[in-house]
Amino acid sequence: MTDDAVIAQLRQRAASGSPQALYQLASALVLRQEIDEALPLHRRAAEQGLVSSQIEYARMLMFGIAAEPDPAQAAQWFLRAEAAGSAVAGYFLVLLSFGDGMVPADGRFNERLLNAVRADHAPALRAAAIHFGRKQNEADQARCLQLLERAAARGDAIAARLLAERLARGEGCPPQPDAAREITLQLARHGIGAMPAIEVAPAGREAMPAAGVLALEEVLRPTERTEQAEHPRVWLADGLLSADECRLLVACAEPRLQRSRTVDPETGLPVPMELRTSEDASFDPILEDLALRLVQLRMATAAGMPLSHAEHLIVLRYRPGEEYRPHRDYRPPASIEHDRPDAGNRQRTICVYLNEPEAGGETEFPVAGLKIAPRAGRAVIFDNLHADGRPDTDSLHAGLPVQQGEKWLATLWIRQGRYRAY
Repeated sequence: MTDDAVIAQLRQRAASGSPQALYQLASALVLRQEIDEALPLHRRAAEQGLVSSQIEYARMLMFGIAAEPDPAQAAQWFLRAEAAGSAVAGYFLVLLSFGDGMVPADGRFNERLLNAVRADHAPALRAAAIHFGRKQNEADQARCLQLLERAAARGDAIAARLLAERLARGEGCPPQPDAAREITLQLARHGIGAMPAIEVAPAGREAMPAAGVLALEEVLRPTERTEQAEHPRVWLADGLLSADECRLLVACAEPRLQRSRTVDPETGLPVPMELRTSEDASFDPILEDLALRLVQLRMATAAGMPLSHAEHLIVLRYRPGEEYRPHRDYRPPASIEHDRPDAGNRQRTICVYLNEPEAGGETEFPVAGLKIAPRAGRAVIFDNLHADGRPDTDSLHAGLPVQQGEKWLATLWIRQGRYRAY
């Protein structure tokens, strides 16, 4: 039967108004990218109480698929689905909980994530694993491994990559090279390669929640950072991200890498330039899961800015000889006009090194006479604007050429005002 014939058959069934038939037709239309027709079908099924359509309709509202983003309305539909017993709806409520108060501040985000973990929802398992992996006691390290194993068993390739790295390096367990090799071979059959070497010194015990406690609120705790320069203002925060978090960003970005672009000051549009020779991947919110969102929230908190003001997360890879020549991050007026002008300009930048290249790849601030060496988990934070909003020309900086190995870097450019829907 052809695809068109299948859709025609589904339309006949949906004519009855059955919520399950409406859901099946809407899901098939989504696969065909016919989103505008799918949205009202999911709504009709959701209004009749079908939980799966309540979740899908809420997701479409949350991400602005075939409609303007409406996180507040999405939260109401997730709450209805959760009340009907859906742990997956609760997982999405956790995502919204870390988005400017779209969900009532009832403190239930840890309980909701735990319910999604108990339901074996793979993204929840991965997020919880990474959370426990930041804590250094043996029991929580073992929990991290167990949760990654469960997520990998559910088909989560990213969890499998994180698990293989831990087994190979003996993180949270004695080294298990044979088990790591078997996972790596299985991933290779699906075209997924090896990870770069990533090691991060453990965070201080005093900054961690109690052993065995799921406490996502720790991501909002202030980060210790040291000032490196006054003109421009530059700060450093070592060990901001854990090895698991760095590996997560690399694993999520790798399949989406494209040649990096730079904003043309005359047209305001992104174009390839020799100024910037790296590859990068941009993460639209629809690509975010909870683990990715928590990493970004940790970065924004370290930068002292709301995550809602941040542009999309960018992860970059620099190979030998690749660089980002001296430039400034604030955007020319023409560029701002093309991209959320109400959000203003880029006030602050935070970059986190995800690995350590064998040689080269420093970040240089020529005006300050400052060079910062890449170390996995290390964050560099700097202002692009003066306090009165004027562009700070002293913020000139460069990513120096990588001499040996690769350099992976995650960047958030944070605007003066709200950029994201939540």
